Amino acid sequence: MSEEQEPANRGYDATLMRRLLGYLRPYRWHTAAALLLLVVQSGLALVGPLLTQRALDAAIPERDLGFLGLLAGLYLGTLLVEFVVEYGGALLTTWIGQRVMYDLRMQIFEHLQRLSIPFYDRNPVGRLMTRVTSDVETLNELFSSGVVTIFGDVFTLLAIMVMMLAIDLDLALVTFSVIPLVWITAAVFRRRVREAFRDIRTRLARLNSYLQERLSGMRIVQLFGREEASARRFGQLNREHLEAHLRSITIYAVFFPVVEVLTAVAMALLLWYGGLRVLEDTLTVGVLAAFIQYTRRFFQPLQDLSEKFNLLQSAMASSERIFALLDEPATVAEPAVPRRLAAPMAGEVRFEGVWFRYSPEGPWVLRDISFTASPGRTLALVGHTGAGKSTIVNLLLRFYDPERGRITVDGVDIREVSTAELRSIIGFVQQDLFLFTGDILHNLTLDAPIPPEAARQAARRVGADRFIERLPSTYAHRLGERGRSLSVGERQLLSFARALALDPRILVLDEATSSVDAEAEAQIQLAIAELMTGRTSLVVAHRLSTILHADEILVLHHGEIRERGSHRELLAQAGLYQRLYQLQLRGQELRQIA
Repeated sequence: MSEEQEPANRGYDATLMRRLLGYLRPYRWHTAAALLLLVVQSGLALVGPLLTQRALDAAIPERDLGFLGLLAGLYLGTLLVEFVVEYGGALLTTWIGQRVMYDLRMQIFEHLQRLSIPFYDRNPVGRLMTRVTSDVETLNELFSSGVVTIFGDVFTLLAIMVMMLAIDLDLALVTFSVIPLVWITAAVFRRRVREAFRDIRTRLARLNSYLQERLSGMRIVQLFGREEASARRFGQLNREHLEAHLRSITIYAVFFPVVEVLTAVAMALLLWYGGLRVLEDTLTVGVLAAFIQYTRRFFQPLQDLSEKFNLLQSAMASSERIFALLDEPATVAEPAVPRRLAAPMAGEVRFEGVWFRYSPEGPWVLRDISFTASPGRTLALVGHTGAGKSTIVNLLLRFYDPERGRITVDGVDIREVSTAELRSIIGFVQQDLFLFTGDILHNLTLDAPIPPEAARQAARRVGADRFIERLPSTYAHRLGERGRSLSVGERQLLSFARALALDPRILVLDEATSSVDAEAEAQIQLAIAELMTGRTSLVVAHRLSTILHADEILVLHHGEIRERGSHRELLAQAGLYQRLYQLQLRGQELRQIA
């Protein structure tokens, strides 16, 4: 789903909120303590106006300096206690928000690692980055300064309303007369800000997706001189994101002054009506002063609640996207009760009538594929680009599941085996190389329980030790992103050593020697010959020279096995394989002449 196809932001959603509040369960005592502090803080907010009333109505008229000093001391003490309580509450709610954000990010990351490869085929990385960063940060703000403090604001409002009604009903009704106008203003604000925040999130995801893609493909951008065009497109996306933010700022710039004006109107009505009653001796100056203070404190939570509703709107949108991601099912499902492969295992791989396509409406990529790869033997897959060779490997690794037929290892359907166990017995060297930021040894073991000496031995057997020993820190040499400081051939050798370090029962090579020179390829072939002994080996190759000694070669064409046999047998058939072989020989001759 693209950013433009995301559902519109909802208003308050009770189901989403209940699910969000579930993340507070591990910190329920901390949350209870934060709520208690907020209640205490709200209660302390009522004390100041009462002390003011007593000072104006009792201490000052009677010239009681001792009582006045006591009231002033109590007022100062209340402010100090309120400061400590507010500091503790802010510290505690921020701690809760950070812990919830940590838990949520860990849950999202773990779920992303469980999702199947088809999910990543249709979702750009930049969009997923927005979920883990920006959307989670929005929820952090909700837990830090929203969901808990909302209760404090509501309690403060109710306490002030009760106090004002208890002191003087008429003055309270005058003060509350502007509340309908505040409510209408807040309703308009909520609707407009909901649209603005939806726009911001959509444009931010679009911006992140474009940025991630262009940075990953910077070599291509520079090679084809597309820097200026890329900058223009990025400028357009950046400008749209800026405009969306400016629209939200405009909404804020209108809302808060309107609330201030309505607060001033309430104060003016209070002064007018209260002043008349003071002149008529039906109201004391102290009560009027207390009401003025209560009115200021009454409208502050109202304004805060409107702002927090905006935060709630944004959190609802973010949580909807996050939970949609967390609810994304893995298309390659783990078996409910996994079967264990027998030990010691032979490693026989069998495809039985396998059909596969990448989408239910798409064309068949594989059609009725059946073959057996036996231990100690090498099975090669050849064919034109798009014939289905790499798809067979992806199905064996359970990146996808076949639509029909089944795949077995030692007679056990791989859909009945946990993916962790299945992949632990397969050593895979892929055409699309990927190395991680870290040292050489880390890239060989990927923190698996592999002894360092076993990793070094694997590097020696494929000839990777020749260039590793030349590096400044040898196996401790740190690689940059994707190992770009190494040549393509060196990266491929490391990828090969990484697969061999696991001592796999099944070896899968997908164009494993396509990027190395002739000398390195010859050394790898010697290592392969040694390592294939007693193992099931599947080799995907475009260069037929690398699979001349395979025990069996399958020739694929449009997803079907058209020919099978050894190199000599296939040449004798004078079919597709012979044509492929002759085309490659002719290409080599032309390169030699050039």
